[in-house]
This record gives sequence, C-alpha cells and structure tokens, in this order.
Amino acid sequence: MNAYLGKEFVDGDSDDGAERTIRDWIGCCWCALPELLAPAGGLDQMLAAIAAGADAIYAGLGGFNARVSAHGFTDNEFARGCAVAHAHGVRVYVTLNVFVFDDELSDAVVLGAHALELGADALIVADAGLACALRAAIPGVEIHLSTQAGVHSEGAVRLAADELGVERVTTARELTVDEIAALCATGVPIEVFCHGAICIGYSGACEFSALRRGRSAMRGDCTQPCRLSYDLVDEAGQSVAAVEGDRLLCPRDYLGIAHLPELVDAGVASLKIEGRMKNPDYVFNVVRVWRRALDMLCDGAWDPDAVEELERELGRSFNRGFTDAYLRGRSGAELMSFERAINQGVRVGRLVAVGHEEVTVELDAAVAAGDTLEIRFYPGADARPDVPKRWPQVPCPVDAAAGERIVVHCKRKVDAGCEVYLIRSAGVLDQTAAVLERMRAEADAIAPVARAVEVLLFEGVAVDGGASTELVECAVPTRMVFAWQLMDADPRGELDLSDAVVVLDEVCRASDADWTRSLIQRAGRVVCRNLGQVAIARELRVAFDVAAPVFCANRATLAWLRGLGAGRVYLPAELLSNDAERIAELAAEPGVFGPVDADRPELMVCEHCLLTAEGVCATDATGQVRCRDCLRRRQARYLVERDGTRLPVAIDACGRTRIFLS
Repeated sequence: MNAYLGKEFVDGDSDDGAERTIRDWIGCCWCALPELLAPAGGLDQMLAAIAAGADAIYAGLGGFNARVSAHGFTDNEFARGCAVAHAHGVRVYVTLNVFVFDDELSDAVVLGAHALELGADALIVADAGLACALRAAIPGVEIHLSTQAGVHSEGAVRLAADELGVERVTTARELTVDEIAALCATGVPIEVFCHGAICIGYSGACEFSALRRGRSAMRGDCTQPCRLSYDLVDEAGQSVAAVEGDRLLCPRDYLGIAHLPELVDAGVASLKIEGRMKNPDYVFNVVRVWRRALDMLCDGAWDPDAVEELERELGRSFNRGFTDAYLRGRSGAELMSFERAINQGVRVGRLVAVGHEEVTVELDAAVAAGDTLEIRFYPGADARPDVPKRWPQVPCPVDAAAGERIVVHCKRKVDAGCEVYLIRSAGVLDQTAAVLERMRAEADAIAPVARAVEVLLFEGVAVDGGASTELVECAVPTRMVFAWQLMDADPRGELDLSDAVVVLDEVCRASDADWTRSLIQRAGRVVCRNLGQVAIARELRVAFDVAAPVFCANRATLAWLRGLGAGRVYLPAELLSNDAERIAELAAEPGVFGPVDADRPELMVCEHCLLTAEGVCATDATGQVRCRDCLRRRQARYLVERDGTRLPVAIDACGRTRIFLS
C-alpha cells in the first residue's frame, strides 16, 4: 500500500494496472493488508518492483548475502533506487543473510552500516553473532531474521525476538497455514514466502552443495544439487524410481495466491516473493499480479473463481510448475517437478492438426504476436536416436484469444494432441520495458540523500551474549543416539535414555513439540539443532548442547549461544571440510567440538518423502497415509548421482527424507 504515495498518487497516471488512483488508495488505507515484499537483484528489478506496486524490496549489497552470483548494485545505483523507493513510500531491506567468519565480522558490520547510510531501512540477518554485532555497533538498527535461521515454531519465534532482539522473523517455507497463524499469534511480526522457487531441503539445514562440491549454500554459493538428475536404487543397485523424469529432488515453485485470504486472516506481516536472480520482467509481472490480488481482497472483490486467472498470469513468468502443497500440509509427489528443472511456462492450448512445417493450435488462453510457444512432444521409446530431446519452441505469429485456432510454423516432427505452453510473453516484456524507461528517468532525476548512521566501535567478539539461564548440569554420557532413529526404536517414548546423548532433529515444528519435550526430559544430555528446541530446553531448565543447523561460524555466535546456556557447541561438517584454517581459533575454544554427525555427515533433510518417486503411497483403512507403517522405508535406498556416487537415503517415521554422504 505504501507504493501509492509517490508521483503516481499525485497525478493519477496509470500503466496497465501498476499504479493506483486516489480512490483506490483511500479504500486500501482501511485494510490491514500484509506488506508485499519484492526481490531485486539490481536497479532495474528494484524499479520494476516499485512500479508494479511493491510495499517493500529486499536486495543484496556486497558479498555477505545468500545470492553472491546476483548482479547486485553499485553504491550509486542502490542509493538512487532507495531514493525512488522512498519517494513512493516503499521500504528497502538489505540481505546480510549468510554465516560469517571471525575475520569477516567487522566488515559485515561496516557493510550493514553503509547500506543504512545509502538508504536501507532494515537488515535481514541469519547469523546470530552478526545480529548481536550489528545491534551493539548500530544503535536502533532494525533486524529481520532470515529463513536461513530455521524458525519453525512459536518457541523459536519468541526466543529470536526476546534473546536476539529481531523485529521480524521469516519462517520456513514448509509450514502450513495453521502453523503460520500460530506463529503470528505470538505477536512477533511474521514474514512468509508466497511465491517462487523452493529449496527442497529445509533452509539452513543443507550441506549438500558444500560437502559434495565445496560451495556452501550457507555462504550464498549453492550449486543447486536439487536441480540435477538422479536415480533411486535399492541395495542391489536396481532402479526403483517409477516417475516420468529424473529430477528427483526438484520441487515445483511455491504458489500461495489461492490461500491469500487465509494468510491475511492469519495475520502475516509480510508476503515475500522469491527471486533475486530473476529478470526485471519476472519481478514486474509477479508483483503486479500479487498487488492486484491484494487490492481485490481489500476492496471486498475477492472471488475464488478469479484465482485460476491470477495463476495463469503468474505462469507467464519463469516457473517450474506451481504447488501449494506445503500450505495444505502435503509434501508428496505433487510437490515435485520430476521432468525438468527449467521454465515450465503456462498451458495455452493443444495441437489439433499437423501439416508440412506448420501446426494448428486450438487455444484455451490468449496469446500475442511475439510470444514464444513450446510444443510438448514426446518422441516415444521407439524414436530414432537422432530425434531431438528438447521440445520445439516456436514464435507465435499473431494475437489471438481463447477459443481461436492459429497456425504456427514448426519444422520439427510433432503429433496432434500435444499440449502447447507459453514460455515467454512478449506482452510482459514490452510492458516491463515501457515501465523501466519511465522509472529510469525518475531515478536519474532524483538526488539521493545520504543518511547519518551512528556506528559504535566494534571489537570483534565483545558482544553481550545475554544472561545465562541457571541449568541443571550433569555428566556427559558417552552413548550418542539420533532422535529420528528413536521414532522407530522407541515409538511409545518408554526407553530409558539417561545414559545417552540424544541428538535432536533439525526440524522442530508444532507437530514435533511433544516428542521433542519427551526426549529432552529423558535424555542424559541433549543436543539441540533448532532454536525451538533450545527454547524448550531452557523452559525445562535442562542442560543442552547445540549443533548445526544452529550454525556457529564465529566467536560472537559462540558467545551468544553460551549466553543462552549452551554447553558444548558442535561445528558444522562443512566448516571443517572447507574452512578449517578460517575457523581454527573458533575450533580451539573450550567446549567446541567437531560435527555431531562426523561418522556419516548428513547432506540435507527434506519434508518431502523421496520414496514417493516409487509410486503412490499406501494408505490405511481410513485412506490416511501412515509413514510410520510404510514398508518401503524399511528397505535400503540410495540416491545415485550422475558419476555413480551412491548417497544413502533414510526416511523417518514422519516421512522426512535424510540424505547422507556416501
């Protein structure tokens, strides 16, 4: 709604619905709508987001952000972008959402202060030590906790607000609408993803790229192993995958627009669109569609029947297919894009006739001259080896409406009945170009005003870790067991675990709370791997240690964790594998140990059950899927990479997948 307060609010200009009239703005003033938060990988993306109606923008500046390969901004571009944003009532947040080493901490604080001087309104941070350092060095700084911190529960939200002092928390993408509502009920502003690409692994809990390819997702340099080809095999090496396609870890894109009324009712503070690597036309189109949806809701004009059209408009921008499975509490095969990891586009028709170097398409959606169409032709198992594997892409020659037939030039062999998809919209590109021409002129004409930001002397680890909680200490048992394995070994929670160190799971959602509480109470000692578990251990006044994904890469984080009451701190496997020299001093600190899973490092944990690639899940008499009783997960399974490397797979009683280093 802030976007209505700039130049377009004054003179009422309009460009394809991207700008609002005075009447529209007055109507929206009475609505408690969430902020619409848009991505920007560069100045053009920022300008496109402003023009399309974003309320806020998040962007990277410098190297301390989770998209290090994004084009980014020069200081001048960022300052001008912030000036234009503020002229339109749009806030700007800068992502410092990687985990930093001791030798980088001061530089990260300086970069945060510099971003604020250039015009940023808040900083998005994942590293607890960096958050403490920023808070100590920059009075009044506004900090939002990144999804990389792995917040899944009410306890984690409250701990982040009370002990880290963050003003907002971004939750995991895997949460349901009901879980999101419970987090909002804490009173802490909650930011949720609403649209865009999904990491199949829980954010902050994935070392796949780091341990297999030496490039860390936690440092913003993920190689995206989840988008690659794999096979799923049994102990004998026989493939058990039964789905079409080999992208067994590739999810569809998140699409929450059908759940917009529920999310607004839940009380979310911000709806976040993914895409800092995306082009300006993606940002413009996706933001304007979401803006339109929010306006419809605000004006009392929301119609569930309109959702299909909104989704179709969103499909005109890059997507891997869409899913709302997580919001509905589902995580099976419907979540996945097994066939391909690239743009899927949106269906616009099917072939009804095939002639010599031309085809006839019957449309079920409008197309425009210059659109790029893709014909989904499957050659079949008996096709000649020289038949191209890629689907033919052809230009649309004319404007046409749904229900019409058009003739399209196509030299490749295809068959009648093939579906036709639009994968590049000429209209979206043209509209974006027109908007950018105007917005660039505005950016060139505006004079950025540098802000004065007070920065106190920062001396590395000299940060206040908070008051230690009085804990009941005990000797450290030598036997170590993992909680996910106890789901099968101790389903009723009856085993005596007083002689064991219980390593809790990386995930701690509402459904995990009772089981987690039982384990913490029965364990000789417990290793927390999520802030929600830390909150429970502190509440129960039980001695606890911490391990990744409670990620510790610097001594400021170590001080904060010890201030919470943590005893031992286990370092992530990826740090010892790739950054041993940089963390030598940290690793030498008393009570700091190597990876808690050193014998078999875990690459990732997913809410998705990989075994759904073998076929439909079995159900009980009531039609419910019961993961605990699944026979498939009792059998050995391996994910096989292209080079033949076999990675062991385990599925727990909750249906979550864990992939391990071979």
